[in-house]
Amino acid sequence: MTADAQPVIEPATQDDVERITELWVRLARDQRDHDSFVHADANRETMRETLAAHVHTDGLLVARDNDTVVGFTSFSLERGTLSLDATRGVLSNIYVEPASRGRGVGTALLEAAEKALREQGAETVILEVMADNEAARRFYEQREYETYRVAMKRSLENPSENDTHSKEDG
Repeated sequence: MTADAQPVIEPATQDDVERITELWVRLARDQRDHDSFVHADANRETMRETLAAHVHTDGLLVARDNDTVVGFTSFSLERGTLSLDATRGVLSNIYVEPASRGRGVGTALLEAAEKALREQGAETVILEVMADNEAARRFYEQREYETYRVAMKRSLENPSENDTHSKEDG
């Protein structure tokens, strides 16, 4: 893709699923550097099936450079049993090959996913980003995404001195 070429964003096809699966594995590997618990290669087949299902629900878009998929995004409407104030779209994944970054591909994918979710009835979009993935957080914040929920974790392997739940009473 030349510096001024616009990415071609379009719905993925079943023929794209293998390539998108490979990109997802790269995404999952990258996320391990940010403390993700997700195993990349061990989840390859499960993600291939999940991504193939997204093709059928119009929840998988690709960015193409000369017919080569250089990025993707997957998304869906939130399905649940609770009544909510808003219909929420969920952005599950977005990934752009490193060589194609900084050229508007991620922004184009995000905007296309937001448009598709809006057309499906979503009123808001939610997503998760690893807390120490500064580049991803900055990307979303520059596009007016706000923190609204904070996830916390704690290892249970080595209880601390202050762990009152593991001490016997009295």
